[in-house]
Order: sequence, then structure tokens, then C-alpha cells
Amino acid sequence: MAPADKSKMQLLATRFGTLRLAVAAIGLVLIGAASAALVAGAGGGARHGKNVVSLDANGTQVAANGTGALAGIGDSEARQSYAQTRANAPKHAKARAPRSNTASMATGISPGAPSDAEVKRELKQLERGGPGAPGGRAILLPNGQAEAPVNAPGVVARVIAGGNAIANFPYIWGGGHGSWQDNGYDCSGSVSYALAAGGLLKSPLTSGSFESWGDPGPGKWITIEASGGHVYMYVAGLRFDTSGRSGPLGTRWSTLIRSNAGFVARHPPGL
Repeated sequence: MAPADKSKMQLLATRFGTLRLAVAAIGLVLIGAASAALVAGAGGGARHGKNVVSLDANGTQVAANGTGALAGIGDSEARQSYAQTRANAPKHAKARAPRSNTASMATGISPGAPSDAEVKRELKQLERGGPGAPGGRAILLPNGQAEAPVNAPGVVARVIAGGNAIANFPYIWGGGHGSWQDNGYDCSGSVSYALAAGGLLKSPLTSGSFESWGDPGPGKWITIEASGGHVYMYVAGLRFDTSGRSGPLGTRWSTLIRSNAGFVARHPPGL
């Protein structure tokens, strides 16, 4: 083969080798992108919000990572929970402890039966047509409080009253788990407090524990929506939720419906 032909062949081989390297590089980039997409999509479907990551009194884990990093995909309104560490939360007086109840276990269901006097008083109110919201649905008042419907069972009215007591309290990580009397409450602490006010719960539960609490499915008056990292509930048609609030001291009550994807519906027996 002539020297000129050898030079041409070497040049073609060099160019061909470069092309192969370029194609290989492009392939690696595409494989890397696909792998990243698979990793990002792993565990898709019912992904839970993670509002309660630490029940630590100081919320040190949360302070290091921030709300957005822990919010997850399941809770689309997590950023509107305005979660605070105990040290950074707005100053607020402590709530009173919910009234005593007859729950037989620390996390058990209490019948929450009203006293004879309460029954007589409620019957008189029904005869007079008030006080209370007309119809079978609670109403949200301009001050952020909820008003129970006139035909609501006494238990439901007390749950609403309990929710009203802490409606505008700050969201504090772990709030309401060390004591009923606290300056702020996280999502599960808030739901636990309101249920305890109705005589339905003796000790606070975490959001994940609510996934197996009570009876499955929606209730007539109270429906709890729970996941491994967030919990909220509907009481007489109103939503009680630490997410989706208007600000750090915004009410937990809302008339807005949110997605229940990734949450398990539970309800107190008979309610």
C-alpha cells in the first residue's frame, strides 16, 4: 500500500474512533439521565407528606433541614403550615387541657357520652332552634372559629369546641405531644387535642398511628385523613388542618377541599 493510502486509512481510523467515543459519551449521558429519573420516581404513587419528622422538643432536625426539604409530595400545602421550632415560634399562651374523658386505653376510643345535664341542654337548644349552625354542616365564622350545626351530636360539638380552642395556635414541631397544655401544636397534636376534647382520645397520637385508629373509611360526622407523615380531619363538613393556613397564626379551620391522595380515611366508631 502506498504511503499516501496508509495516511488516508490512519486518518479515517482516527476519525471513526473519535465518532465512536462521541456516541459512547452520548449514551452514557442518556443512561445517567434515565437512572436519575428512575431514582426520582422510586416510591411513586401514594407518597406521604412528612410534616412530622421529629417529636423532638427543640425541633433540631427540622431547623437543620427546613420545612420545604421535609414536606414531601403527598402534602401539597405543607409550605402553608408555617411550621416553627419551639424557639422560633410566635409567642402564644398555653392552651387549657381538654376535659377529662373515659378512654379505657392510652390510645383507645372513648364513647365520649355526654352527661344527663348536657343531653337536656342540647335538647332544649334543638327545641329553640339554636344556638348552632342550621342544617347538618358546621360553618366557618369570620373570626376563624367553627360553629357546630344544631343537630350535631354532643361529641361532635365538643370536638369542634376543642378545635376552636387551638385553631390559631402556632404550628410547633412536636407540639401537643409532651403535654396537652402547650403553646403550639403540630398536625397530629392538633387533631389529637380536638378529639380529646370530645372524649374520644386520652393521649396524643402521631400521624402514622391514626392510619389504624378507629374504624376504616369516612364517617358521618368526623373523617380523619392520615398518612405516615401528616394527618388532618373533616368535622361536620369543615376541614381541620395545619396545612393550607393563611399565616403562622391562621386558623386551622377551612371550607376548602384538598387532595386525599396517599391518605387513609378513618373515623370514630358511630360518628
